[in-house]
Amino acid sequence: MSQPVVTSLSPETVAIVKATVPALQTHGSAITAKMYDRLFRDEHIRSLFNHANQANGKQINALAGAILAYASNIDNLGALLPAVERIAQKHVGFHILPEHYPYVATALLGAIGDVLGEAATEDILNAWGEAYWFLAGILQNREGALRDAITQAPGGWTGWRPFVVSETIRESSIITSFILRPADGKPVMHHKPGQYITLRFDTAGQAGMKRNYSISCAPNGEYYRISVRRAQESQGGSHFMHDHVRIGTTLEITPPAGDFYLSDNPERPVVLLSGGVGLTPMVSMLETIRQQHPGLPVHYVHSTMSSQTHAMGSHVQTLASHLPHSRVSTFYSEPAAIDQPGQNHDVSGMVSLDWLEQNTPVQDADYYICGPSGFMRAFVTGLAAKGVPADRIHYEFFGPADEALAA
Repeated sequence: MSQPVVTSLSPETVAIVKATVPALQTHGSAITAKMYDRLFRDEHIRSLFNHANQANGKQINALAGAILAYASNIDNLGALLPAVERIAQKHVGFHILPEHYPYVATALLGAIGDVLGEAATEDILNAWGEAYWFLAGILQNREGALRDAITQAPGGWTGWRPFVVSETIRESSIITSFILRPADGKPVMHHKPGQYITLRFDTAGQAGMKRNYSISCAPNGEYYRISVRRAQESQGGSHFMHDHVRIGTTLEITPPAGDFYLSDNPERPVVLLSGGVGLTPMVSMLETIRQQHPGLPVHYVHSTMSSQTHAMGSHVQTLASHLPHSRVSTFYSEPAAIDQPGQNHDVSGMVSLDWLEQNTPVQDADYYICGPSGFMRAFVTGLAAKGVPADRIHYEFFGPADEALAA
């Protein structure tokens, strides 16, 4: 399949694409659902995706939101740069290559025609074709730059590399850590604390299953640690990791990726705010602060159900004991009878915006946030409403970006 080169958008294309915004608001999810239906008829394209996000509809809605945002801002592309970076990082993680783009173009334009019918005129399809390839060029350039930087870094690689599980650690009743070392015994590139790796493995239900997992240790050049929560469903990635992965298991991994990470040179106090297994990138950041920025003011705030689900608590306390300007605050939303405030946690209940405003430096700090989607929505939008500038609110999702936050 050929790839048209589109380096600029004509005024006519911009006008036509913006005119399709009302149709996208009404039919966006139907278009993306039809697009994926067309796309997945090709098995080698289907194998590139994380199908858990297809089954629950999150990816369909997230892509619909992204397409609507692109159409709405096609004459103000600077507003889309954060989304472009997030998508490019995901593509590097899933090893999406330039040769895959034409398949998406064909599926997207076909889906627009399927859903809009006669309203999808030749002018509209041509305009969206031009708009797609213009955005594809931006993404491919960024993805190429990311891959170049990775392959030039010590221990860097491209594509899927085999790693072997050298150790497993039970962190809580629902979270287990896995130490992953390269099968070739060579170094691994230093990740940015907060980034994730993408794993590929075969399960009884799906060959080539892919899952993103945040790295839960500081960069060390030798191994990566991931800490995986057992999800409630009986099948899937976490089920496989907990029930079938053992010391000696080989998994394939792409290089670290992601646009959520601790600044190389933090200039302000840092608040690490997490819910549940969202602590994984925060532990990576805290370990890095201990090693590289011991004088940095840092407040680690974590919420979990109880001592049974509380992972890495003693490790975090040990790290904090070496940081003179640190504070740890742990919330148990459903404390057990043995869980007493002041002993194994600090507060019984949920973290609130009012508590953050009273106990963290809202006017000065950088906030790094990771957790379930409801947790994310509450604190990303809530902190913004409290006056925290957008460039001081950093957040990561486990799956497709929540469409309300993306907007």
